[in-house]
Amino acid sequence: MPSATDTVLDAAVELARSAAEEIAGDPGLVGEHLGLVHESERLVSHRFATTASGYPGWAWTVTVARVPRGRTATVCEVDLLPGDDALLAPAWVPWADRLRPGDLGPGDVLPFLADDERLDQGYEATGDEDADRVAVVELGLGRPRVLSAAGRANAADRWYAGSHGPMAPTALAASAPCSTCGFLVLLAGSLRTTFGVCANEWSPDDGRVVSMDHGCGAHSETDLAQPASDWPDPPSGSAEVEVVSLDTAVAEVPAAEASDDVPADALPGEDVPADEPVAVDEPVAVEEAAPADDAGASADDTPAAEAPVDESADPEA
Repeated sequence: MPSATDTVLDAAVELARSAAEEIAGDPGLVGEHLGLVHESERLVSHRFATTASGYPGWAWTVTVARVPRGRTATVCEVDLLPGDDALLAPAWVPWADRLRPGDLGPGDVLPFLADDERLDQGYEATGDEDADRVAVVELGLGRPRVLSAAGRANAADRWYAGSHGPMAPTALAASAPCSTCGFLVLLAGSLRTTFGVCANEWSPDDGRVVSMDHGCGAHSETDLAQPASDWPDPPSGSAEVEVVSLDTAVAEVPAAEASDDVPADALPGEDVPADEPVAVDEPVAVEEAAPADDAGASADDTPAAEAPVDESADPEA
């Protein structure tokens, strides 16, 4: 048990402050004395508040000690340590646990994981040239490792529950699933029954893995209903329509209006043969009567007035 007091070390406050100011680089960063802690026999830590911004709740901690029966304190170490209400950084997390999908950028390389549960050992060469050629070249089994059952299950769960699964907003609003779309490219292997790749450039899922029950508005068989038109409907095929060609239509000339000198069967605009004479109406001369003087007008020029008829007279008398 450390002693309750140590007169020499307890009194070394200014020595401890000077050591803290030297490490802080600015005397103004060392605040009031907060107290001391007896760490062990002849070992005491003095605590000073820090005024540095960004370190609330932290304190400068200066540990001093002395030799047995010594009367001089010696500084052992100076640290800036957090208190009970100090603002602390999150606990350290290894990079393998801290890295998240999407964090990998251009030029970044992940280290090799020998015990990755998502992978199984692939095909091993047997030494038989023909057998190895069939497996590696023709069947494409030349990869050192392939997906394990756990790896396939993890990928399927992640894809199905993601933004390209059946619960995505575009899928809920779609009228038909991807399984009936002509732009769906099926995957190979055991995942082909649940997933495919969208190959429609107009779709928001173009080039991405989608579930069979996903969907969007760019489905190959989707069509919009025709909106109502302000124009009347075209005639049906059974309606009788009279077609008149303007090139061959000829206006008929009534026989009563035909001239006596022009053949009635001549069409409008048709030239009359040269050997047939065409009668031309001669102008009629009209003699103008000389105006008569009012005074010299004769009785002959005045029309006789009609005698009135006596209706009461006997017509047989």
